[in-house]
Amino acid sequence: MPTLEEQQRLVQAENLVLDQITTEAVVSAWGSPPVYHSEFSYFFVMPDFSVIPQSRVATGEAPKGWKAGVHAGEGVYLAYPDRGWLLVFLDELLVYKEKLKAEELYALAKAWSYEDRFKTRLDETFKP
Repeated sequence: MPTLEEQQRLVQAENLVLDQITTEAVVSAWGSPPVYHSEFSYFFVMPDFSVIPQSRVATGEAPKGWKAGVHAGEGVYLAYPDRGWLLVFLDELLVYKEKLKAEELYALAKAWSYEDRFKTRLDETFKP
């Protein structure tokens, strides 16, 4: 695992290496994200051991090439519309990155905000 300073240099260069960069390094390098979201998430494990959040796949679908592996945990989603990045962390490590247009990132934020309106306190405290 690179040191925090090495991670920050990678982030500044937009060399976003999966499983090598922490949320702390990203926030230290780029500042607080304009869009933040956290939720219990399922992740498809691909044959190369990369992961794809279920929320980034069409409902009822699986990513192309996926076999059977799944991870689950508290997913932390940081969106930087000015840079065009959606970064997803699991257990404090960057596990997924996607380059998106600012409009797409703001649309995600709007959807998350809408979903959050329907969460209950039970949703916030219960973790399977």
